[in-house]
Amino acid sequence: MEAALGQLRASIARAQFPLTTATSAAATQDRSRLLDQIDDYLLPRYADVDAPLLAVVGGSTGAGKSTLVNSLIGAPISASGALRPTTRSPVLIHHPQDRDWFAGNRVLPTLVRTHGEGTAPQASSVDVPPGRAALRMVTSEALPAGLALLDAPDLDSVVEQNRELAHQLLAAADLWLFVTTAHRYADAVPWELLNLAAERNVVIAVVLDRIPPRVRQEVHADLTRMLRGNGLGAAPLFDIPESDLTSQGLLPDGAAQPVRDWLHGLSADAQARGEVVRRTLTGATGHALGQAETLIEALTDQDAAAQHLHTLATQAYRTDAVRAALSDGAMLRGEVLARWQDLVGAGEFFQNLQSRIGRARDRISAYVTRRPPPEQQVEVAITDGLHALLTAHADASAERARAAWARDGAGRDLAARALPGRASADFSERAAGQIRAWQRHLLELVGSEGAGKRTTARLLAFGVNGVGVALMVLVFASTGGLTGGEVAVAGGTAVVAQKVLEAVFGDDAVRRLTTAARTDLLARVEDLMSVEVARFTDLVPTDPPRDARARLTEAVALVRARMNT
Repeated sequence: MEAALGQLRASIARAQFPLTTATSAAATQDRSRLLDQIDDYLLPRYADVDAPLLAVVGGSTGAGKSTLVNSLIGAPISASGALRPTTRSPVLIHHPQDRDWFAGNRVLPTLVRTHGEGTAPQASSVDVPPGRAALRMVTSEALPAGLALLDAPDLDSVVEQNRELAHQLLAAADLWLFVTTAHRYADAVPWELLNLAAERNVVIAVVLDRIPPRVRQEVHADLTRMLRGNGLGAAPLFDIPESDLTSQGLLPDGAAQPVRDWLHGLSADAQARGEVVRRTLTGATGHALGQAETLIEALTDQDAAAQHLHTLATQAYRTDAVRAALSDGAMLRGEVLARWQDLVGAGEFFQNLQSRIGRARDRISAYVTRRPPPEQQVEVAITDGLHALLTAHADASAERARAAWARDGAGRDLAARALPGRASADFSERAAGQIRAWQRHLLELVGSEGAGKRTTARLLAFGVNGVGVALMVLVFASTGGLTGGEVAVAGGTAVVAQKVLEAVFGDDAVRRLTTAARTDLLARVEDLMSVEVARFTDLVPTDPPRDARARLTEAVALVRARMNT
């Protein structure tokens, strides 16, 4: 069981709830308390079943917990008074023979041990680091060996740290001694803890403190009814009448004797002590498993939220609009169309079919005038148009993704970490590189297709760059997105490009080349956008919650199997 609990603890520690969901806040608190329960009680108690009983004295503010503890010991050990909160640091009182059981980190390992017999602050012998709680250790022969008392902070303390510490200490107890008053016994906060005790099947006794004689019978009966109605009917109920305290701040002689007799009787009876341990240990283990299963559900919510954020980001970067713009003829508008017409409209391109001298003359002319050849001008125009299209899409997608996350509860905090409304800083450079790589690949396709003897001469007549430009134009040739005169212009452009390519390669090869060129371009677009969407999805912890859920599920099953053997 210790090994199984160790695996359960490791799995719980691995579970994180970074995304804001309906269950994340409660799960984060439950996780912390569950780790404390395992560290403070389950592991040490399974390791040492015969260790002394630890009875935690808890209750509401001003209920008289410290006064009761001091009265049970017969000395003012735990500070009490009118100022609230009074019990700032818990006090653990044990018999000198049990010193070794509590001196180390076997129980409540996160608390710093201090020592001192009095109630004054200077009694502490160890400096407590900031943010850590102290556990003051006091030995007393007034307690029998095998029993320790722990005076806990108020359950409803105005100091949150005290409230959390009270929960932690109660979770570390073999039995609870719950102290309340005639005025506070029906308060909601204490009953939350009492109901938790019932869920865990913890052994518990209730002390009704400072009860006026005139209402004793009525209050006793009402509290008994409430205990039965909440599954705590077997809990002993002790009445301590309202009375003046002694000069040492203790209850009058005999007032605490019934409580003392009950505690001492448990410690003296090995069978009764063992029954307390078994009952609390079994109940605490079962409750811990139930809490762990709640964490599994919360991890499932985390995974669902993470997947939803992935979906929102991915949808924002869908390339449908880019695909349409690359195939509906829109790319043949403006500068691309003008440069293509310059290339084919004046006849130079076709004149080059007849004479290599003409090509040489064009190259010399381009060198003298510092103007690039016409086919290169078309290529540059295509590059600029593609680059502008991809950049605009990346910018718009970033804003869509950020806005979608900002509207989602789980993604609101993450959205603030994403750059609003623009692509990543290196997108422009990466997009230009992909366009250049696509154009090189396209020329390689042309060269490879023209490697045969029958097409080599025709390819040389047109020039690889000229044919490559024609293929680029044909990739964007569909006119589905154009209207009016643009259809005729773009359609004519496509016809010219188609004729050139068919003249060199033939119909089948043109279709194959066009498909390959378009497929390669779209793949590069997807690669570009996958990097961009990763700026968002990398912020989402998808795999850790899923992995933690699987590990925790396995660990819970292992502990249940150990309980059933």
